[in-house]
Amino acid sequence: MKLYQSVGPNPRVVLMYIAEKGLTIDREWIDLMGGANRRAPYTDIAPFGQLPLLETDDGTHIFESVAICEYLEELEGEPPLIGTTPEERAETRMLIRRLDFDIIMPMTTAFRAAEGKALFESRMRLVPEGADGLKACARDGLESFDAWMADREWLAGDRFTLADIMLFCFVEFGAMVGQPLPDGLANLAAWKDRIATRPSAAASADDKVGVAT
Repeated sequence: MKLYQSVGPNPRVVLMYIAEKGLTIDREWIDLMGGANRRAPYTDIAPFGQLPLLETDDGTHIFESVAICEYLEELEGEPPLIGTTPEERAETRMLIRRLDFDIIMPMTTAFRAAEGKALFESRMRLVPEGADGLKACARDGLESFDAWMADREWLAGDRFTLADIMLFCFVEFGAMVGQPLPDGLANLAAWKDRIATRPSAAASADDKVGVAT
């Protein structure tokens, strides 16, 4: 297998997941900042230009970070990061879906249209007039998850899952692009500190760690 990798929170999700699993996967660095993901030869295998992308042993190409992690979970179930029962898997996927809608989509869409406008305006349609409102929506989502975490160690209770990895990577990303964790969200702040001590958090902090050139 080969993982096509770049900077950004979605690639970091997969790197952190791989580190939690203890997997070794060949990697190839794609220069997202320079737009290499939006032109051939990369678009020959990834028509949407998305990163990361996993090339499986049989040549199948899987993009979208959650889909990549789901595929790897099918191959290596230990330690379980999605769930071992239908109920656990459903709970993890439910949380991931809410994170996407309530935090990740508004946060990243706002970033591209505001702080990231110079980088993205030639690559996709942006809505600069909606950036402030989208940032507010992301803050609302973080507040909702702070309340959710009132009596929980992890998002799924006592299970550390892919949902925790996703939210951690995007909370860290938000802090770098003008959308830090709002003051007063003590539950999420403590949760973030717990995750920051995990070896996988450090291993994925530099997206070029272990990248094959």
